[in-house]
Amino acid sequence: MFSKVFKNIINQGSRQYSSKKGLKVTVCGGSGGIGQPLSLLLKQSPIITDLAIYDIAPVTPGVVADLSHMDTNSNVTSHVGLDCLKDAVVNTDVVIIPAGIPRKPGMTRDDLFNTNISIVCDIIKVIGQVSPNALVGIISNPVNSAVPAAAEILKKLNVYDPKRLFGVTTLDIVRSNRFIAELKGLNATDVNVPVIGGHSGPTIIPLISQCTPQVKFDHDVLVKLTKRIQEAGTEVVQAKAGAGSATLSMAYAG
Repeated sequence: MFSKVFKNIINQGSRQYSSKKGLKVTVCGGSGGIGQPLSLLLKQSPIITDLAIYDIAPVTPGVVADLSHMDTNSNVTSHVGLDCLKDAVVNTDVVIIPAGIPRKPGMTRDDLFNTNISIVCDIIKVIGQVSPNALVGIISNPVNSAVPAAAEILKKLNVYDPKRLFGVTTLDIVRSNRFIAELKGLNATDVNVPVIGGHSGPTIIPLISQCTPQVKFDHDVLVKLTKRIQEAGTEVVQAKAGAGSATLSMAYAG
């Protein structure tokens, strides 16, 4: 299963760069909990010919070596440290940013602000300077703050295009689809629930009344369902007992 939002982003890139033989995709934070499974999914895409993995972690060359053994056609390159970021994003068509620290029990997404926004901004500055036409998808939390911060940096560089900067919040849709399917005995792949408000706890608003197929719940069930969707990330953080956050489902939803 190829990641949902990035399939749309990459398809957009594929149309735009149709004269090229394939796409270059860069994963910034590719050695992390989300970055590794996401890179695994991207390595399987037939339209990606170059997959650049950037991270500051020393394990990055090993992650790239592991991915390189897969019998798919894309070439995978390793880029370790801020000094190598330019090489990672030069001539890239799509940049995916899951970089940053994960939540731990007791933390909210907003608690990640100082560290993760700084990381995202450092990456965005280089993208704006080296590959201003790239499509950029931000996964790093808090997404609701990271996207506006990235937009301001791109504006200062005079390269901001709202059609090229994305905040990835699809995980809330995936969770909504799954939870409703469980309650109603439906196939989750047949359920589609619009979710608005970004990706920050109380701002996550599943529009259950607009669900396809139509579903109805008693008020008490509806309240509990909405709360579970809003707090699903915390559910995973607690279940992992401090060892990580929602990495696999985020990579899938991405």
